[in-house]
Amino acid sequence: MGNRFLKIDWILIVASFLLLTLGLLSLYSISTAGQGTDSNIFSKQVLFFVIGLVAMIFFANADYHYLRSYSNVIYFLTLGVLLAVIFLGVSIRGTSGWIGVGPFHIQPVEISKISLIIFLASFFSAKKMELGEISRIIASLILALIMIFFVIKQPDFGSAMILSGIWLGMVLLSGISKKNLFILFLLGVFVAGAGWFFLAPYQKERLANLFDPQADPQGSGYNVLQSIVAVGSGGMTGKGIGHGSQSQLNFLPEKHTDFIFAVIVEELGVFGAFLVLFLFGVIFYRIKKIAEKSRDNFGYLVAVGIMIMIFLQILINIGMNIGIMPVTGIPLPFLSYGGSSLVSMFIALGILINIQSKESRQSDLRVMQSY
Repeated sequence: MGNRFLKIDWILIVASFLLLTLGLLSLYSISTAGQGTDSNIFSKQVLFFVIGLVAMIFFANADYHYLRSYSNVIYFLTLGVLLAVIFLGVSIRGTSGWIGVGPFHIQPVEISKISLIIFLASFFSAKKMELGEISRIIASLILALIMIFFVIKQPDFGSAMILSGIWLGMVLLSGISKKNLFILFLLGVFVAGAGWFFLAPYQKERLANLFDPQADPQGSGYNVLQSIVAVGSGGMTGKGIGHGSQSQLNFLPEKHTDFIFAVIVEELGVFGAFLVLFLFGVIFYRIKKIAEKSRDNFGYLVAVGIMIMIFLQILINIGMNIGIMPVTGIPLPFLSYGGSSLVSMFIALGILINIQSKESRQSDLRVMQSY
């Protein structure tokens, strides 16, 4: 037991916990400032952390191969919950993506990202020998699109983008010929072009503001402009925790969720931005190592799927904080306020630890058999 404890990827865990600590510091500074922000966001986030920690320990100790055995059940249960959310969900800021549980709101789409990763990893590893490459890609696309469709109906365009990116990334990393890669590229261009006609007017405005936020500085472009001001005002060392004018005086909307990165950079400066990016870089490196050393294709695909999910959320969230991505409500992993997002990240962390520990025990077995 002690030997297994020592072989856990502590670098991955420490990097994740340092990001969480940085997020908690920022949330504490926001919550104590008042100015219309929920003063309980810090204590709630600590509670979510405790729940997430329990979930991480559970998934770190339960054999991840059970996820493969029940991948179909997980997929269809997720579809059922997403469908129920459309009709029974609590509407917040125009999106009916939450289920009310007492004083808390659960956002099932955060867990659906991990569900899709598990399902696709099982599908690709099981169907590789049963279906041709094109048939496998088309079948996986149809199954992914069903989940994406339910998410768009909430409507949650940002999460739909993440789910689409997870599917595309896992297809590419599951092994695909150059010919089929070109066909996939053309299909993607067609779908992206056709998708414009299915967007709601406010979603089209957000995309338009990506190129010219000054067109409506007091309306649809306000959030992005205030975020850019916050990021730019931090300088090299920042204004100090609790002293950011944009966040403390409530000029910056959704500062505890969508724009937490702007809060960190305003208060800790370029140093804070570098620290966040460095810690995410460490996490990516460790996940890459876990994927490479995985003893089976399912473990490899789950690990790379989680890496893709985290990367896309970072890209979109930080991108919208600095005005190069549309505002889509995507949380920044381990940093943004939100129980569903934080718990799902810890579940992903637990699965990664499980994959890594299975590889370590397999290595120990090979060493013992060599004597």
